[in-house]
Amino acid sequence: MGVPKIITLQEAVGLISDGDCLAFSGFTIWRRPVAMCYEILRQGKKDLHLFEVQGGFHSEVLIGGGAVKLWEGSWLAQEILGKTGVNMSRKQSEKKVIVDDYSHGHAVGRIMAGSIGVPFFPTALAMGTDILNPAFDGFANAGLRDGSHPKIAKEKYTIVKDPFYDMGELLLMPAINPNWGLVYAPMVGTEGTVRVLAQSYNDQDVIKACDKVIVICEEIVPDEFLRREPTQNIASGYEIDYIVVCPWAAHPTGSQYYYDTDADFLRGFNASTKKQDAFDKFAEEYIYGVEDHYEYLDKLGVKRLETLRASQATGYSSRVKRGTR
Repeated sequence: MGVPKIITLQEAVGLISDGDCLAFSGFTIWRRPVAMCYEILRQGKKDLHLFEVQGGFHSEVLIGGGAVKLWEGSWLAQEILGKTGVNMSRKQSEKKVIVDDYSHGHAVGRIMAGSIGVPFFPTALAMGTDILNPAFDGFANAGLRDGSHPKIAKEKYTIVKDPFYDMGELLLMPAINPNWGLVYAPMVGTEGTVRVLAQSYNDQDVIKACDKVIVICEEIVPDEFLRREPTQNIASGYEIDYIVVCPWAAHPTGSQYYYDTDADFLRGFNASTKKQDAFDKFAEEYIYGVEDHYEYLDKLGVKRLETLRASQATGYSSRVKRGTR
């Protein structure tokens, strides 16, 4: 398509419709497009369908804020900072979010299949487990596999016999092609080239699998600079639709070589939002109670942000207090 369009955070979120299927960049507590998720709640989006290889703080925010109707993936938490997604657990128990579980390998395979344009991913992963028990097919039990939902497969999986080498039974896991990929990257080139400064996780598959992609970044840099080391880049501008420039857009998750994960913020969130009224209090303070992302940063304060800022030599902050043996 050409060079992606640079738009504001508010404009980007305005493109997302109620009921859309979203997928995200990053892994657990790293490189999540949190500023976009806050703005999704400010704009009152609802009935969203999240597909995630693994969820995290951004998912918890959207779920706690009532924007999510459907969630499918393999895991949702914040590593040692919160081993249970407390908002997901609460909403699932209250039957306010419909959940469909997959193994980690299944979720990776589904988005990978979507990224290369094939209808399914063959695998033997997790066969014989309750992940494949029809009694726990959350979407089927809710009547959502009737073919009327374009982003929901008619079957959670099917089993076939290997026709080539007689290796026995295999699962065919349906591909997934979400409406939107919401991707955080520290650097984007002037022509849309995307670079991350650590592991790329499933970001490349998310970018290729989604119908449309918005990249939110710390800064735009000359594309010529990024092309000097092409192996460090994860996508070209032809794969990206929109770019949003938004410093500290991943906070409280981290962005390697830009800033550390805000462990105190995440740990406090997980401990204090186990009940809905507590989440609502958090949201009023950090989401609805500020006009925009920059007012959110003002609320956090320069001292906190500078403590998190990473060294360009090591990639992490030397000012963050870490655990000891």
